[in-house]
Amino acid sequence: MTAAPNTTSTLAPSAPRLRASIIGASGYTGGELLRLLLDHPHITLAQASSRRNAGTPLDVIHPHLRRRTELEFCTPDSVKPCDVLFLCMPHGEAATQIDHWASLAPLVIDLSADFRLRDLDAFQTWYGQAHPAPGWTEKFVYGLPETRRELLRRARYVSGVGCNATAMNLALLPLARAGLIRHAVCDLKVGSSEAGAEPSLSGHHPERVGRVRPFALTRHRHQAEVRQELGEFDLDVTVTSVELVRGVQCTAHVFPTQPLTDRDLWKLYRSAYASEPFVRLVKGREGLHRFPEPKLLSGTNYCDVGFEASADGRRLVIVSALDNLVKGAAGSAIQCVNIAQGFDEAAGLTFQGLHPL
Repeated sequence: MTAAPNTTSTLAPSAPRLRASIIGASGYTGGELLRLLLDHPHITLAQASSRRNAGTPLDVIHPHLRRRTELEFCTPDSVKPCDVLFLCMPHGEAATQIDHWASLAPLVIDLSADFRLRDLDAFQTWYGQAHPAPGWTEKFVYGLPETRRELLRRARYVSGVGCNATAMNLALLPLARAGLIRHAVCDLKVGSSEAGAEPSLSGHHPERVGRVRPFALTRHRHQAEVRQELGEFDLDVTVTSVELVRGVQCTAHVFPTQPLTDRDLWKLYRSAYASEPFVRLVKGREGLHRFPEPKLLSGTNYCDVGFEASADGRRLVIVSALDNLVKGAAGSAIQCVNIAQGFDEAAGLTFQGLHPL
């Protein structure tokens, strides 16, 4: 069972606000962190750095922040000590400078893949190189509240989560905890923002629009995070790029260790997620939106999960969906800060989503 999240802040009303800074704030994830932090009741945005955009107002690069802040981007080397430091640099960069970044704040959240895997051999296998800061991997707590909440309460260093890994983890978690997965095949449909803000041929508009392009047919590095969080079982993953900007949808075909009914699944998933503030069960009988859909979660920190068992109970189809930039990145990071600081876990994360039209 997941420990019940903190639903009320332990701070006195007059407690000082934390000062938070972001390294690498000009990308998509950085933009989401800025949006969410500017509404956080216990955090003040102190600095936001960008190597290319130093001196430029934040709202020039992130126009959704117009009239929200007068801050300008600073250079990374001018960032001053603060209470919470978010690292939003390209994969591989945080690990090479982690000693410096750790000296700037008592709580560091790295949103890259650098410290997600505790097993150094697994890191080399999935990322094709030895870890550049092997002494740091054991210091970081994997930043998925639904699996690491108790460790996050006392964490000083938190790793980001893979967005695809989060969709798979939350789809499979109740079954994995009960030891009910013999084999799972996860088919993921993903949006273009997963590739980041840097232009590439695969993200070029004529190459993207109107396409359904599989790009990871037999393995994806986020599988390693699923194995780390959920344990060992047969797992196959396929990832397909579709015409979305935001969003991940995971359709997991699970072959269980014993036949299960829809009633069994309801009992299992309700028990696992009853106290989770950002996991919602979706299984309507009527209407268009009977199963989780990424579009309905745009901008939110929710992950929706739905399911259906075959007539004989020997195949389960579990569907999860989330916004890769929020629950799959910036939102989970802020949720982890809330837990580590004893805030209401939902502080700054209460945006409810858009109308489906």
